[in-house]
Amino acid sequence: MNQEDIKKLLKNLHARRISPDAAFARLKKLPYENLGFANIDHHRSIRGGFPEAIYCEGKTADQLVAIIKKMTSAGSDVLGARLSPEMYKTIKKKISAKAVYYPTARILVCRKGKKRGKKGLINIVAAGTSDIPVAEEAAVTAETLGSRVERIYDVGVAGIHRLLDKIDQLGASRTIITVAGMDGALASVVGGLVDQPIIAVPTSIGYGASFNGLAPLLTMLNSCAVGVATVNIDNGFGAGCIAHRINLLGEKEAS
Repeated sequence: MNQEDIKKLLKNLHARRISPDAAFARLKKLPYENLGFANIDHHRSIRGGFPEAIYCEGKTADQLVAIIKKMTSAGSDVLGARLSPEMYKTIKKKISAKAVYYPTARILVCRKGKKRGKKGLINIVAAGTSDIPVAEEAAVTAETLGSRVERIYDVGVAGIHRLLDKIDQLGASRTIITVAGMDGALASVVGGLVDQPIIAVPTSIGYGASFNGLAPLLTMLNSCAVGVATVNIDNGFGAGCIAHRINLLGEKEAS
């Protein structure tokens, strides 16, 4: 349930199109619903603008199915992050047929209604092909929340001319997500070329001395370029959420 749902419910109650008991039945699960193993925050969309996401790793198939069904029955969009292909095959027939699975991003999306128009523009820049799964997690997250996304992949600093060819495209966006492993230098390079806020995502891609993403994380945290903020290693979901909120600020200014 989101802000528009609440307004519609109250209007229907005021117009006597529904009974007080029916309205109470819709509202009684707010702000959360206790399943014993999980407390589903149905109020999240009202407070924060989008529903609670499901972190799928570590959950059983039965737990995931129960959470997804409760969220969809409450009228919420569903975004399940870090859902493995194997687990998706296990739960596929037990959830809504409208659910869409994005295997590269490892994200499950189930919308309660028609797809909404995408707003603004977020560019997502990945250094290498091996960084694409994290970049896609960010991209699908931002798109699901309602942002328009363009992808610029395999433009790492080892062949910087590939990135320089995309300057005009980068300049058209409201915010940029850079995704890189190895030395993690991409965020600083992009930060020195544009004036948009940049969200840097270090990935665990790289040889031994990258320490599973620690090296690019430190590089991004120590960026000499201004306007660069860094999320945790492989956290494409977090980057997508932040970028979406920045993008919506531009939408407010445009209106």
